[in-house]
Amino acid sequence: MNTKTVGNKGEAIVSQYLREKGYIISATNYHSRFGEIDIIAENNSVIAFVEVKTRNNNALTLPREWVDLKKQQKIKLTALQYLAHNFCEGLQVRFDVAEIIYQNKTCKINYIESAFSGVE
Repeated sequence: MNTKTVGNKGEAIVSQYLREKGYIISATNYHSRFGEIDIIAENNSVIAFVEVKTRNNNALTLPREWVDLKKQQKIKLTALQYLAHNFCEGLQVRFDVAEIIYQNKTCKINYIESAFSGVE
């Protein structure tokens, strides 16, 4: 499988995980001139901007390590654009990272709420 296929599969797994937790998926692969947000999901009081990182078990680094400060800034700017164009009043903004680690034919989800701080 190529990296795009693996990434899409990871995003589908996380979307299903969030639905099972009671979230509504508002957008996937939301683009702005600053970057992309993999999943935007809402529940009663939170809007979560979710970065999904998918890796094989034999990778040298953890998936979350790829969400560096530069990537975080792109996500924050893209989130600001989304918030400016969509009614989200009363929702708390949260930036999450979802790690999908494939091991053989199974996968493990590590969902990190508030993985990095919001817009300063």
